[in-house]
Amino acid sequence: MTMRSEIAEQPEVVQRALATNADVVAGIREELRNRSYDYALIAARGTSDNAARYAKYLWGAHNRIPVALAAPSLFTNYRRPPQLGRSLVVGISQSGQSPDLVTVLAEGRRQGRPTLAITNAPDSPLAAQADLVLDICAGAEHAVAATKTYTAQLLAVAMISTAFDRGTDTADLAPVAGYMEEVLAGEPLVEAAAAEFADLRACAVLGRGYNHSTAFEWALKVQEVTYALAHPYSTADFRHGPIAVVERDFPILAVAPDGPLFRDMLDLLAEVGARRARTLVISNVPAALEAATFGLPLPETMPEWISPMVAIVAAQLFAYHLATVKGLDTNQPRGLSKVTKTI
Repeated sequence: MTMRSEIAEQPEVVQRALATNADVVAGIREELRNRSYDYALIAARGTSDNAARYAKYLWGAHNRIPVALAAPSLFTNYRRPPQLGRSLVVGISQSGQSPDLVTVLAEGRRQGRPTLAITNAPDSPLAAQADLVLDICAGAEHAVAATKTYTAQLLAVAMISTAFDRGTDTADLAPVAGYMEEVLAGEPLVEAAAAEFADLRACAVLGRGYNHSTAFEWALKVQEVTYALAHPYSTADFRHGPIAVVERDFPILAVAPDGPLFRDMLDLLAEVGARRARTLVISNVPAALEAATFGLPLPETMPEWISPMVAIVAAQLFAYHLATVKGLDTNQPRGLSKVTKTI
């Protein structure tokens, strides 16, 4: 299996996970009804941390559940874990092997808090510390850069949202695989965009709201497989200083689906466009695609809350083709390993 084949496998992974986990999520819903919690504390690293950023917006907006991202070093190196109060302690990890994340869930259990693991390894040390486990069902992932495990984590986060909110159902996620297939069908356009950005050495990556996670994951994929410096920002944070770096031909990658924050992104694209920045925009709104140097379309009818699972597919393809144009190995990037264990 290669990075490219694992990108293409994502619609199948989504369909499998939805079919496999519908009853599991129903069981998690029943278990959570019997536990008291006011907020979620999520421990994650790397790509999984970006899935946690999605949870921060999705669970906050859909379920009105505040989400905090844990600082695992407090639990390990400093040995000063905070009081977890009325929290639901969640660990998100592809491998479930990183000792610092395991320690966070173990401390949650020690303090009597409910614990949940979202992982591709249901027999892992992380899962062993969890009261509840959701297997993301991505199957073995061989390329070092995570692709299908990331979108499977996003799907799991969305499925857990249905467990919080009894008014929704996992069936609401049924269109995701079809949306992904539409993006995959547009790969020739993505390949052409990568050729236009073949000289990319540094860039800013912008996204806000639900797609704050997409900006961070897109930046990570570019760094992992192309070795370019990619700095992710929300549009708000970008205006607080970093926008000063923008000059003629400076590369800016942006994800801009329709939604409450679209106007803010469109205004920023106009501002950097006036400085002659070179922009690549992933969007389902014609105005954003037309404002870009190069536009990559998303399905027009896709809800914003679903868009991170779909927009990242275009971003993954871009990173893959950019690395290919540069003549780099996308399956085994230098200095990286599939499982990273941190303390």
